[in-house]
Amino acid sequence: MAETSGKFLAPPKALTARAEFWAGVRDETPLMFGVIPFGLVFGVLGVESGLSSLQTILLSSILFGGASQVVFAQLWAAGVPAFIVGGSVCVINMRHLLYSASMAIYLRPLSLRWRILLGYLLTDEAFAVSIRRFQHETPGPFQHFHLLGSGLLLWVGWQISTVFGVVVGETIPESWSLSFAIPLTFIAVVAPILKSRADLAAAVTAGSLAVIGQPLPWNSWLLLAAIGGILAGWLVHHFNQPAGGAA
Repeated sequence: MAETSGKFLAPPKALTARAEFWAGVRDETPLMFGVIPFGLVFGVLGVESGLSSLQTILLSSILFGGASQVVFAQLWAAGVPAFIVGGSVCVINMRHLLYSASMAIYLRPLSLRWRILLGYLLTDEAFAVSIRRFQHETPGPFQHFHLLGSGLLLWVGWQISTVFGVVVGETIPESWSLSFAIPLTFIAVVAPILKSRADLAAAVTAGSLAVIGQPLPWNSWLLLAAIGGILAGWLVHHFNQPAGGAA
């Protein structure tokens, strides 16, 4: 039993809604150094792909997914058939099903309105910081405000940087190499959560297929890498399960 001078230690107090919100903002802030250039790049890419300024901005607001937005713009610019564009975006966004499943146990007590809002704000970066909070800190009635804080900061930063990219994109010198922010952002998000064999298999397979598939038409290496990574991760996870489900 945990005692100090003959007295039981009091359990740590749960944070208030305000404290949880600002903790989410604080935890998300370091990732914004990659997100802001990423948004700038998408603003430029969207207009260059043939979308209007308004369409580019609306895509950031409605779809709100950096990877899928970039894929959409690249495939659209390449004249890829609509069904391939839509299919690629859907496959890439399938990872959000896994994010939602991981978050469900923590968000289940919330109202439908709350879950819809947090589901909309759930991105790679927001998931990465908030799932660590949920799994490793003392649970409390306001812990969902952490995801609200991390997701809202990212949403605001993403919208502003997209608009900025649309407006001043042509004046940004190529020497800034802002496009490099895209892989850097995903490396920063993915690296800390690669803990299991399935995680590593998915990452290595997707990366390898992305390189191998570069010569494919219609930028279909994106779809190939996404499907291959998901399949590899699932197979490794499935075949590493103990026989009969026993631990």
